[in-house]
Amino acid sequence: MSTTTGSGIALLVIGAVLAFAVKDSIAGVNLAMIGYICLGAGVLAVILGLVTNAQATRRTNVVEHRDDTV
Repeated sequence: MSTTTGSGIALLVIGAVLAFAVKDSIAGVNLAMIGYICLGAGVLAVILGLVTNAQATRRTNVVEHRDDTV
């Protein structure tokens, strides 16, 4: 699990709390909308983290050894 995936999960939790649990209001600020934005950003971060992690594990390194003794 990469840092991006962990950050995405944190954004999902913060967004869910803001969207569904907070009932307070701040003048001029819609906390539910900020929660939905955090949820969307968290989903994108988790997907991005999983894709980059899958690509990193698919790489192979080729090591070539040459014996130039004559």
